[in-house]
Amino acid sequence: MTEIKSGTTIQSLQIGFSIVELVASYDQPLKFNDIQEKTQITKSNLYKYLNTLTLSGILYRDKENGLYSLGSKLVELGMKALNKEEMIERVTPFLQEINRTCKQTVLLTSWSQSGPVVVKMINSHQGLNIGAQIGTLLPILSAAGKVYAAFMEEAVIGVWSKQQLTTLDEERGLKLKTEIEAIRLHGISFASEPLVPSISSVALPIINFQKSLLGAVVIVGFSDALPTHIDEVMSQYLLKVNKEICAIFGCKG
Repeated sequence: MTEIKSGTTIQSLQIGFSIVELVASYDQPLKFNDIQEKTQITKSNLYKYLNTLTLSGILYRDKENGLYSLGSKLVELGMKALNKEEMIERVTPFLQEINRTCKQTVLLTSWSQSGPVVVKMINSHQGLNIGAQIGTLLPILSAAGKVYAAFMEEAVIGVWSKQQLTTLDEERGLKLKTEIEAIRLHGISFASEPLVPSISSVALPIINFQKSLLGAVVIVGFSDALPTHIDEVMSQYLLKVNKEICAIFGCKG
């Protein structure tokens, strides 16, 4: 692991986080003077830190008594992190089942600001190079990338989508548009050799009760071992399993 050097950090951020950690370590809200006493930050600077943290929602200041506690934004971020971990835990048994049945590498992907990213991997017994590992970002022409293009809100994926589309010629862009419409209709995505020659993928969206995309299950293997159409037996099996996955997140359709 690469050691983080002190000269590459931002001290003001470290101080801000130390204030948040201090407030979080107490069961009761803290007064300004309590925070100042425990941090030894000058009052003028502490006012600035607390105002910034309060305006951003990281901390909350009670208007009546002036006491500081953790804010809604911090709780929201924490819940998002927990939900992602919960998703991985809930979906993993299904990934293992798909791996045993299809004998192919199975991935779980989630959305990041830079695009779809691999967050879980169960390798096949063939030891093949699929061109991806945990942390790998996937392009829009991958099976997973097409799922996100089809089901993720435009406000979320807009920048990524535009950047990806600039690399495609007009003919490939039009073909992708047609594929995305089919993915929305059938709930399954196919991609031929998006990362490595002879290696293809199939992906399915994980949808919750709000009809929002939580992630995508991806099956990766040799092109001749994976389906390329919805009517194939493996495709129908994957759709059945994916329906069960979506059901545990409240999606019934």
